Amino acid sequence: MYLLLASHPDGAALQALTASGDPHPDRPEPRVVRAQELPAVVRGLENAGSSTRPRWVWNRTQDWYPQMLASGIDLERCHDLTLCGNILAFSEFTIHTDYAQSSERLPADDGLSEPPRVLRPPPPPADQGALFDAPHRTAGTSGANGTRLGLKDLRSEFAAQQQAVAEVPLEGNQRHRLQLLLAAESASAMIAAEMQHAGVPWREELHGSILEDFLGPRPANGQRPAKLEALGNQLRTLLGSPQLNPDSPQDLIRALHRNGIEVKSTRQWELQESDHPAIEPLLQYKKLSRLHTANGWAWLDAWVEDGRFRPEYVVGGVVSGRWASRGGGALQIPRQIRGAVHAEPGHKLIVADAAQLEPRVLVALAQDTKMAEAARDKDLYAGIAAQGFGGDRAKAKISLLGAIYGATTGESGRLMPQLARTYPRAVEYVERAARDGEAGRTVSTRLGRSTPPPSEAWYRSQRSTSAEEQRRAESIARSRGRFTRNFVVQGSAADWASCWLAELRRRLRALGAGGSTTGELVFFLHDEVMVHAPVAAVPSCIAAIEDAANSAKELLFGRIPVEFPVSVAVVDSYDAAK
Repeated sequence: MYLLLASHPDGAALQALTASGDPHPDRPEPRVVRAQELPAVVRGLENAGSSTRPRWVWNRTQDWYPQMLASGIDLERCHDLTLCGNILAFSEFTIHTDYAQSSERLPADDGLSEPPRVLRPPPPPADQGALFDAPHRTAGTSGANGTRLGLKDLRSEFAAQQQAVAEVPLEGNQRHRLQLLLAAESASAMIAAEMQHAGVPWREELHGSILEDFLGPRPANGQRPAKLEALGNQLRTLLGSPQLNPDSPQDLIRALHRNGIEVKSTRQWELQESDHPAIEPLLQYKKLSRLHTANGWAWLDAWVEDGRFRPEYVVGGVVSGRWASRGGGALQIPRQIRGAVHAEPGHKLIVADAAQLEPRVLVALAQDTKMAEAARDKDLYAGIAAQGFGGDRAKAKISLLGAIYGATTGESGRLMPQLARTYPRAVEYVERAARDGEAGRTVSTRLGRSTPPPSEAWYRSQRSTSAEEQRRAESIARSRGRFTRNFVVQGSAADWASCWLAELRRRLRALGAGGSTTGELVFFLHDEVMVHAPVAAVPSCIAAIEDAANSAKELLFGRIPVEFPVSVAVVDSYDAAK
């Protein structure tokens, strides 16, 4: 049964729907529930004794599910109209439908020469308190200001989405694949809310000790830590600049130029080209300054509470389907402070990552039999090296990643012909995606997530006539080709990861429902999950992780002779996982 949950002036409105989005004949009238009564009503509906718990339909999971979790209610399934609407508005599978034609389809704001701006994670809000109020611009389910829509609008939206899916051809299993993507995306939204609620186990005293080791004692507000200040003084002496502010790129570049160090920026690779004695302390200053700024004491005070770090994850925050995060840098926990991510007493952290995920996804997408043979061992790059690169693993890795990411110059470009001769199907798969992108066409992931169309400015650039404009147009086209080349692989890997997460969540819930102790998902990063589990539950959680990975492979590709191995580390702290 589908249960639509919508905002209402008196609290919330509930209505049972059929699979087509029409009101359920047994419960045709909506029910209005006061805000304070909603948790009890939801709990009753979830525990009504039906063999199948309801699938909740709402505009955004983040609008409703966090308050349920805070009330001790965990839900089984949902349909997130915003996330699903964004997929359906762009997908090649639904492009012919009225839904896609009438949606507010946002073209790639690509600045002509850059990939779509939606590739980049959204900026963090001013403070964590604003997280739940951040407006989202969507294909067709939110108001102009990101406001929640009423019951009638959401019911109409759900019906339109269901109709769009029903119009997807059955050929090529397209409808099933798209339905799987929508279910996995909605499940991911629930997992994101649950992980935010649970939080990453974080030892504040360990974090403080790590900071003291790297930076010195905690400074007074507005002052630099002792080790940073000492490095700053060293730089002022070495560069002969007593008033140098090492945190100012402009000051630094002027001081470097005065000392004959002709650099255009303070990027590491450019600084390392000089052998001036100031370079080493400058690089050390920059490294420690990043730690202090991004994850120092101010970060610790703002983001860790009661031994847990609780960021907001943004499902589908990247156009390829990868997640992003708002605030706290959840997807960029630096190695220096991973020791602070620590299991609670009687528990372990189970850190699992899918080894060489994107190359293995390419093997499955391209159905390259020879590369599949190389992938049968745990190390795909070693297998490729043995088949075509004289056993040189480094060359095999450079060439394959160059094919996926479009690095076709330098060493990668030199090795590309050998890769193409050995694995023509795999190379042709990404080359075809690149050609489609250069021509302004759309490409899609395995489950049907598609690239936004180029902007009108992009099309105008391709209609240029002068020789200079044509060269620029070709450069812009190649840039888009590099984006689409990677999109089909990275996006399909994101499809796999979403199914892995959803399957793992289902298995962990089943373990808990059966009366066994189980773990909780607390962290996810592209191809890596972290489960916080009681020691007794570790073996069953590892089995769930591995079984979920195999199930995700079969959901996407069927029973193919390509392995998606998962490496698992059982540790007390995150820094010991790798």
